[in-house]
Amino acid sequence: MMVPEIKRLWLHGLLEMCLLGMLDEKRDYGLALANRLEQAGFGSVPGGTLYPALLRLETGGLVRSVREPSTAGPPRKYFEVTEEGSAVLAQQRDEWREFSRSIDTILRSEAHS
Repeated sequence: MMVPEIKRLWLHGLLEMCLLGMLDEKRDYGLALANRLEQAGFGSVPGGTLYPALLRLETGGLVRSVREPSTAGPPRKYFEVTEEGSAVLAQQRDEWREFSRSIDTILRSEAHS
């Protein structure tokens, strides 16, 4: 499996949790979220990946959206975390810490074999 394919799989598996984390920090709109993901090292996240993830979060009641006027064109759809989304994010953070410690343990032990 090529490295870009691995990154793509990781992105799809973790994108919603990352979006919740970013939106928990501050509300934002789609393009700005894509830029923040890219700056964080995710690479370019296509709209065909980003917007369905945001829709799933919204449909699940974890984020809500509000359209607001923009000085740079049509109104923007801003997303923000709901109370339920914050609770889910807190649980996911705990689960991620435990999971990533397990991975680190395995990778460290394999490197010393």
